[in-house]
Amino acid sequence: MKKIIECVPNFSEGNDMTLIAKITDVVKTVEGVKLLDVDPGKATNRTVVTFVGEPEPVCEAAFRAVKAAGELIDMRKHHGEHPRFGATDVCPLVPVSNITMEETVEYARKLGERIGTELGIPVYCYESAAFEPKRKNLANCRAGEYEGLKDKLVNIEWAPDFGPAEFNDHVAKTGCVAVGARNFLVAYNVNLNTTSVRRANAIAFDVREKGRVKREGNPLTGKVVKDEKGEKVYIPGTLKSVKAIGWYIEEYGIAQISMNLTDISVCSVHRAFEEVCKKADARGIRVTGSELVGLIPLNSILEAGRYFLKKQHRSTGIADSEIIKIAVKSLGLDELAPFDPQKKIIEYLLEDNSRKKLIDMNLKAFAEETASESPAPGGGSISAYMGALGAALGAMVANLSSHKKGWDDRWEEFSDWAEKGKYYQDLLVKMVDEDTNAFNKIMDAFSLPKKSEEEKAIRHQAIQGATKFAIEVPFKTMQLCCESMVVAKAMAEIGNPNSVSDAGVGALAARAGVRGAFLNVKINSASYEDKDFVNEILAKAFEIDKAAEASEDEIMAIVNSKINA
Repeated sequence: MKKIIECVPNFSEGNDMTLIAKITDVVKTVEGVKLLDVDPGKATNRTVVTFVGEPEPVCEAAFRAVKAAGELIDMRKHHGEHPRFGATDVCPLVPVSNITMEETVEYARKLGERIGTELGIPVYCYESAAFEPKRKNLANCRAGEYEGLKDKLVNIEWAPDFGPAEFNDHVAKTGCVAVGARNFLVAYNVNLNTTSVRRANAIAFDVREKGRVKREGNPLTGKVVKDEKGEKVYIPGTLKSVKAIGWYIEEYGIAQISMNLTDISVCSVHRAFEEVCKKADARGIRVTGSELVGLIPLNSILEAGRYFLKKQHRSTGIADSEIIKIAVKSLGLDELAPFDPQKKIIEYLLEDNSRKKLIDMNLKAFAEETASESPAPGGGSISAYMGALGAALGAMVANLSSHKKGWDDRWEEFSDWAEKGKYYQDLLVKMVDEDTNAFNKIMDAFSLPKKSEEEKAIRHQAIQGATKFAIEVPFKTMQLCCESMVVAKAMAEIGNPNSVSDAGVGALAARAGVRGAFLNVKINSASYEDKDFVNEILAKAFEIDKAAEASEDEIMAIVNSKINA
């Protein structure tokens, strides 16, 4: 699975659209990066840019953008309402999917080091990328703003993490940049059946982390309580990592709770929604729906769907599209406007739809493509698809069992099995196209030029590399098919007895997937020159084949005993 991160650099220019375009154009030059949003602000004289992709391309795009901004923006002439201390003021990296915060921190620090070394721009690492606690807070790093840089850079306590610790002519023009790693921020509004901003604000104060001002006596009109420093004392709200305020939206004629969920690993969308519902109900107000501003990671919307499915005591081992539908309807995300997952979910926006995928064909077209003169899809892709169908049948029996009348107290047990089946199904579906990709890599390698000795060597190396990949892909299919049989076995033993034959067919399909993929491992191994690798992987494949055969025999014995009982 691809690792995906988001980068949200803020540039100190919000009026000159030609200049802004020059900065964002360099982002587009990096293959594998998708520019999602460019949001200029005239009063703040600041533009927020959002782009996503795999970590290496995203960091390259960020570096090029910081370089361009340093060349195009002169901080000596900059004025704006927003705090700032550099042409690229902040450049945070955000983990989106299949990547940890720790990994993202490493990328952020490497990016910061490159900016400081190659571009000569002072860099402060903040949030999770900070090297010391006081630098985690962006406000601390940016204290004094651009005007205070001359003194700040020579202060040992505030020397930059990377780049020059001096206010030279170059730095006077570029200023500094804060490079960080932070969790994904979601802008999220909850709709109310009221037009009262005052009541919306009351709910916002109930839930936001900051809470509301503490008062003596009457909570609305009493004297504001202050601490020994003269600062207002606040009563914290119920949700951590949440900023919120109430406002009236004239376009819709309703009041909303406008929230920034600053760390969705702490407060999820569905948790925020449920808490607002609770607090609104206590004040005689009803939540009618909600609105997602901008984008959301796939896992966040799936978590919401699973949450509401579990509240209904329903299985969560169903298709992602169905889970998303439950999330949208439960959160009321389509109340004000249609909710299109393809435009609102980051991973879907990143999908390459220019390349035709086998798995997107209908059944008839897939069969016809298999039967055509084209050598792909071949046995490897078909083996993966058989395995996917086997896992899908196991998940189906689990879902039927979860929904079986009289088995209500076992819904969660079967939901867990359905999720396991879906896990293998999803991975094996991906292997259908991956196997064809492996074949195409071999064909591409054989088509390389071979006139000179150098070209022959490059071609030979490419063929061997592609051949190794063509061995590893069906071997992975073998592993997944064999492992998936645990679901078929469990469903044959404890699942809905009316569907025991389906569990049996699932086991047979998975077993066929193992045997078919094994044939591909063996045939591709014949032309690979590293015989130590070949011997090792064939030995492992043989053990998987034996294990799958034993599982098939065991499962079919259970199935037949129940059918013949």
